Amino acid sequence: MPDLVRDTVFGQLVRLTSRNKLLKYPDELDPSLWRRFIQEEAIGGTEKSSSDEVEKDTHLVTWQGPDDPEGTHKALRKQNWTSNRKLLVTSQICVLNFAVYVGSAIYTPGEASIMEEFGVGETAATLGLSSFVLGYGLGPMLFSPMSEMPQIGRSGIYFYTLLAFVLLQLPTGYAINMSMFLAFRFFTGFFGGPVLATGGATIADMYPPSKIAYGICIWGAFGILGPVLGPLVGGFAAQAKGWRWTIWELTWACAVVLVVLFFLMPETNPDTILYRRAKRLRKATKETKLRSQSEIDAAEHTWRDHMVVLGRAFILSFFEPVVFLLDLYTALLYGVLYIWFESFPLVFGDIYHFNTGEQGLAFLGIFVGGILTLPFYLLWLRYSFLPKMSKPDFKPEMVLPPSFFGAFALPVCLFLYGWTARESVHWIVPIVGSGIFTISIITLFNPMLNYLGMAYPMYSASVYAGNTLFRASFGVVFPLFARSLFHKLGIEGGNSLLGGLSICFIPIPFVLHRFGKRIRHASKNARHDV
Repeated sequence: MPDLVRDTVFGQLVRLTSRNKLLKYPDELDPSLWRRFIQEEAIGGTEKSSSDEVEKDTHLVTWQGPDDPEGTHKALRKQNWTSNRKLLVTSQICVLNFAVYVGSAIYTPGEASIMEEFGVGETAATLGLSSFVLGYGLGPMLFSPMSEMPQIGRSGIYFYTLLAFVLLQLPTGYAINMSMFLAFRFFTGFFGGPVLATGGATIADMYPPSKIAYGICIWGAFGILGPVLGPLVGGFAAQAKGWRWTIWELTWACAVVLVVLFFLMPETNPDTILYRRAKRLRKATKETKLRSQSEIDAAEHTWRDHMVVLGRAFILSFFEPVVFLLDLYTALLYGVLYIWFESFPLVFGDIYHFNTGEQGLAFLGIFVGGILTLPFYLLWLRYSFLPKMSKPDFKPEMVLPPSFFGAFALPVCLFLYGWTARESVHWIVPIVGSGIFTISIITLFNPMLNYLGMAYPMYSASVYAGNTLFRASFGVVFPLFARSLFHKLGIEGGNSLLGGLSICFIPIPFVLHRFGKRIRHASKNARHDV
């Protein structure tokens, strides 16, 4: 139990208040560990100044051998954390991912009541969704690169941003006008967003490459379930109590997650773990020459270098062709999903006369599609993709073939949903059409996220942050023109336009599968060893 909670926010606060007398690390109980390790492994280091002069006797603080209990898989290439511990961390990441994504769509059933209470139109009411999505797109661009800084790490980012997220729900739920509501919806999204990008990096910290694909898939599935089930969770509450109750549902759920993170979310970033170890050893031994690798690397870093780190997500997103294309494609998927939050009331409310709660149930078609599709994707990972990872000719592009099916499933879904949404056709048919959307989500979204992580392993948190920004940008814009689109072109015409747009994206996975290696090797940021 001490090993489990020591690196959590709770554990660090206990250590701070007890002046490090409680929850001690092994190296605090026996400060000579570093000496034995250096003697056995002959580990040492040097620092170079800008004039290339060598400062002697800098001792590198690293892992206490391959069996170091603090070492994550990413650090040691060995699974020193127990399976239960990794499962606990992964579960928290997935639940948090779900809870924040629910926050975007849980509000949509309450749009009618907010229009009535504040006397605003449809577009202004839709901004309640768009402002939250804009916030969670921008938040990771700051917080995810920060999680890659050894001095900060990941666990604190998760907890303190979620704490702000929960507290900001109070002025959101008690908003007295539309301006106040929209402002705080944006800020809640901004502070809720880090897990949407950093979660993938946390999974990569803990699991070997053969397991990361599973973790990313499950984590991504929770991200899909959030906006899909949001209208269902909020529908009946909004119908009975109005829009404010959708905010309170979100607050209660995330408060529970916050408590769990406080006690049970440890640090996973290996650079942060070693940075903290070096600080402890310097304090315990009074040996100022002890340094972690990140401190040695940072010796010549300027403020400009730190700004580059914070801006890395933007740089990779817009100047790496592979990242840009995949971000654009996954953004289209989320744009379609969020535009359906405005389309479903028009189809199942106006055409099929569902009430507000029943309109939320209509999203279950997408959920069922995921339940049917996900096992097949996991089987492909198990029996086709993972065996290839151990072969000498492995390359990240081998994760992309399922996206070939998803590329065609997306336009099929949009055409079937749009062309069958009419009173003369039973309501189950457009729901089946919407269910096909999950085929494209699972077989496009998951391979592309995995590919980004494999192609840019050194900057995974920043790459995922940029991906989140792209998805959020489409999620912001698409709902704003949704009702105008469907009113002018009709449900059939509007979805046909989206279907035609998705056809233009079909070549992307095929091109990357064929030429991805050549493109990667032309980049200084991408992986070159495969």
